[in-house]
Amino acid sequence: MSDPTRFDLDERQRAMLAEMGVRVWWPQAAIESADAGPPVPASAAPAVRPSAPVTPPASPVQGPVSTRPAHSPEPVPPPTLSPKALPDGVSCLDWRGLQTAILACQSCALGSARHAPVWSAGAAPAEWMVVGDLPTQEDDQQGQPFTGPEGVLLDNMLKAVGVRRQSLDAVSQGQAPMAQAYLTCAVKCRPPAGRNPEGAELAMCAGYLSRQVALAQPKVILAMGRFAIQSLLGSTEPMGKLRGRLHAFQGVPVVVTYHPASLLRNPADKAKAWADLVLALSVLKA
Repeated sequence: MSDPTRFDLDERQRAMLAEMGVRVWWPQAAIESADAGPPVPASAAPAVRPSAPVTPPASPVQGPVSTRPAHSPEPVPPPTLSPKALPDGVSCLDWRGLQTAILACQSCALGSARHAPVWSAGAAPAEWMVVGDLPTQEDDQQGQPFTGPEGVLLDNMLKAVGVRRQSLDAVSQGQAPMAQAYLTCAVKCRPPAGRNPEGAELAMCAGYLSRQVALAQPKVILAMGRFAIQSLLGSTEPMGKLRGRLHAFQGVPVVVTYHPASLLRNPADKAKAWADLVLALSVLKA
């Protein structure tokens, strides 16, 4: 009987990784990409176990990839979210009430500058929750998170570990052939000209995000980008110090990784993002 904690790739997942530009070597086969390099020993393949430290898998990519030491998978509690950041009554809202509150929100300057608030994709409980940074201009126009090239890359990343973004149609029809991911943004309204959100704006949206986590009931949260990290963990530490270990928000394990927009600008980081996905997957397998 095979080891249930072992993570193996099938042909579909290998194809998804190839689309991401990531080349991972496993004991049974290698995932080929355009920038083929020397083989990596089979011993470098990751075998994530609940009781062992998680080591990022070897993955040759364009450009250097730093080697990080293994970290303990024990969740690190974040600072408590300040009650002042929570709009009145949000902690008691259901899905419909929360959506209505976000659509009508004018609590900060971003409300008057947006085209449409970007609140979420999906509405039912989901094993995975993906939290991005700011809505892009295309997100703002469509009122949906992770659209455009960033969304295409994210979909490929999720498919590589057997997950897809949650579809309202699939939820209503009871269709769930793959694990589902609930998607949202830390900041619900796009700041003018895509500027960084101010502290008060980020804190206001953190109240909505907190309620989304409570309603979505995820088993793992993928925090993609520094504003998502600040909202969930209250931390401004560099990405390199936060990656590779589990954190926690409202009792849910949180894995920190790069935003798809950052990966499009810096393809060499895709191997690191793949290691983060493996870490998130190990949470569910454990």
